[in-house]
Order: sequence, then structure tokens, then C-alpha cells
Amino acid sequence: MPDYSWQKSSYSGGGNGCVHVAAADDGTIKLVESDDPNIIVTTTPAKLHAFIQGIKAGEFDHLVG
Repeated sequence: MPDYSWQKSSYSGGGNGCVHVAAADDGTIKLVESDDPNIIVTTTPAKLHAFIQGIKAGEFDHLVG
């Protein structure tokens, strides 16, 4: 993993893996799952905010049935 200051949610735990988040110097947000740290997803703060709002609103609940 590149040298980012990764943060893990306090809700993460157990053996199911977790997602780590870091802010990059270029203003983007990096996301990585602990199960496969070689794959890093890059997004913007606005897009991550919209995604989190969708999660909170239940827009993706049908995917984890």
C-alpha cells in the first residue's frame, strides 16, 4: 500500500474484513479493503459523500439481502 494515513471505522471488526479510507495530497479520497490491499479505489469527497448518503438512505439494501 502507498504511504497514506489510513483510517478504519470504529464499526469495523470481526473476520469479515474492513474498509480503510485515506485523504490523498491531490484532494482525492482513497479506499481499500483489508482483504485485498493491492486494489485502491480513488474517488472525490463529493462522490464519497453522495455514496454514504445513499447507504444511509437504504438505496443499496437490496444488494446485501
